[in-house]
Amino acid sequence: MSDMSDAPMMDPRGEDSASRMAANRQFKLLADIPVRMSVEVGSTSLRLAEVMDLAEGSIVELDRQADELLDIMVNGALIAKGEVVTVNGRYGIRIVDIAATETRMAGVERRG
Repeated sequence: MSDMSDAPMMDPRGEDSASRMAANRQFKLLADIPVRMSVEVGSTSLRLAEVMDLAEGSIVELDRQADELLDIMVNGALIAKGEVVTVNGRYGIRIVDIAATETRMAGVERRG
């Protein structure tokens, strides 16, 4: 299946147990596929000379305000927004907002 156009449609009013079991098996096939999650604090554009001038203690201003939510990406596609938390002395991200399906799918590359 090259894209989701041939994916079976699910009846939103209810499913029989056979179709639920089939959907569960399909999910299990996908559940173990590793994906890369990253969190984007912000970004900026620099000239190469500016990058080469960076040293310990240098500050690079990003394109985001300190109180803005961070972008949570999976394989480069925005899936949610969140905020930094600490858990047992480690950084974590609290999910604050899940991206709309259209936004999440916009970052997915379709191959034909």
